[in-house]
Amino acid sequence: MTAGEESLEPRFAGSGQESLHRRRTPLGVAALVRSRIRASEVWLVVVAIMVGAGAGVLTSAVSFCAHAVQAVLYGLGPGERLSAIDHLSPLRALALPAGGVVLGLATWAWARRRPGTPVDPVEANALHGGRMSARDSVFVAVQSVISNGSGASVGLEAAYAQLGAGFGSVVGRALNLRRSDMRAFVGAGAGAGIAAAFGAPLTGAFYAFEIIIGSYSVVNIAPVVAAAIAATLVSRILQTQPAVLHSQVSDALTVSHYLLFGVLGIVCAGMGVAVMRLVALIEGRVAKTPGPKWLRPALGGLILAGLAIADPHSLSAGHGAMGAEVTVQFGLAALAFLILAKASASIIALGFGFRGGLFFASLYLGSLVGKFFVMALDAAGVHTGIDPMAGALVGMGALAVAIIGGPFTMTFLVLETTGDFGLTAATLTASIIASLLVRETFGYSFSTWRLHLRGETIRSAHDVSWLRTLTAGRMMRADAPVISADATAQAFRKRFPLGSTRRVVGLDALGHYAGVIPVSAVHALADTIAPVSAVMINQDEWLRPDMAIKEIMGVFDRTETDELAVLDDDRDVLGVLSEAYATRRYAEELEKARRDLVGSD
Repeated sequence: MTAGEESLEPRFAGSGQESLHRRRTPLGVAALVRSRIRASEVWLVVVAIMVGAGAGVLTSAVSFCAHAVQAVLYGLGPGERLSAIDHLSPLRALALPAGGVVLGLATWAWARRRPGTPVDPVEANALHGGRMSARDSVFVAVQSVISNGSGASVGLEAAYAQLGAGFGSVVGRALNLRRSDMRAFVGAGAGAGIAAAFGAPLTGAFYAFEIIIGSYSVVNIAPVVAAAIAATLVSRILQTQPAVLHSQVSDALTVSHYLLFGVLGIVCAGMGVAVMRLVALIEGRVAKTPGPKWLRPALGGLILAGLAIADPHSLSAGHGAMGAEVTVQFGLAALAFLILAKASASIIALGFGFRGGLFFASLYLGSLVGKFFVMALDAAGVHTGIDPMAGALVGMGALAVAIIGGPFTMTFLVLETTGDFGLTAATLTASIIASLLVRETFGYSFSTWRLHLRGETIRSAHDVSWLRTLTAGRMMRADAPVISADATAQAFRKRFPLGSTRRVVGLDALGHYAGVIPVSAVHALADTIAPVSAVMINQDEWLRPDMAIKEIMGVFDRTETDELAVLDDDRDVLGVLSEAYATRRYAEELEKARRDLVGSD
């Protein structure tokens, strides 16, 4: 019997009828399921299937609502995609600024009741142990439906992942699961939402592993994959139209083709970084504009309306446009215009406050970039023999990796789209190169970049919340020995003989920090009346109490010292921290986190 089961015995002790009654209450059922999950991975998978099925239903509901809004606003027929229309009247285009007004007012009203930014799945797993707000997740989905439904160039994948992850978090909290299981359920729910949207369970599962959970674990494989499969089956039962192009490419790829696709990966990395930086640039400029915040999406809607009249294919996420344009022969000028129009529409939409993501927009843009790349080489006299469709599919995966992350996620999307293993290998090649370059030159995916702009420092969904507790203020020794920096060496030696301590903090005439004084250096001075400030070090280097462990270790590395003072904003001394102690505490917490992970396995 496990510890979890033993802990339930007192709760259900008593008469048989009383015990049976308690087991039938919601709390009793939750406790029983929790004990089963901790005792057997099979139960974890069973609950994950329920999470996946729920995510599939939520994904289908969001997709239906967004398309219904588009159908009303733009007069779409059954099965017609907004981005596939060839002409947009100015009257219809007014739906974009109108949607901006509705979104702005809804966001303003919501913020008055619930200030702060909703926690997304990556942030939840990295900093909050998988805890998410169900109400905030629903409102994010509502914002996405308004944005996408009104025609803004944003996708619904962020809403799918948010709702699926939020549902997984709610289930995990109801069962009072362990931190590791909560994070797994958040990943399973988000991955299930993506799997349902694309009809691709492997894509959804690897989206969970690479982007939401941040690592692979033996214990997570079964529940995450089971949730993705369940969501895919539910979406098929509900006849949700998969948001991807199904194509077959018969090219026999050679070594030279793989090298060219590697170059395509470099191109996609550069474009991905440019798109992310431009979104941040526009957001910053818009935030400084005068006037009420709720009007900003409407102003963006006016700009998007002009773009949509010029190129209706820039509307919405781009599902219909991708299906129509990838298989159509365009000239280089037309392709360049499509790339510029779609990239501009997505950047403006997000920069002016429309809610959504770049998941499908990056796929669509990548397909155009890949096709343009192959055609441009042929036009330049470099006859590659690569089918432009192959370039489109490889570019689709590579640019999506550059912006969203997850090289295996996008590679499996291509595999489940085409069934072509050669093209899948080419996509993996381009994706890994794009991912490597973005990490080295930029360091963020789109989701973590937006968190960075809010002041967070996380770069993935790895659970780093425990690092936040290892601050200089928590680890420092408060009883730091101090002395005036003007004291003579003789006076210093009397107060601090050799062996009494290694470092003493020097203070200026006002009692503020002046530097650190090595005891051995003072005792080595030949001039006994010389001020100890003559050997003082680190006058301009110290720690703040709120510094986390990684920043602390960076300061130790930069200063090449083994002890630093901890100061407040007025340069008053709070304590001292040694590199050896900080390193030991970091190692202890890292080992504890490792044991928790192994224990969950």
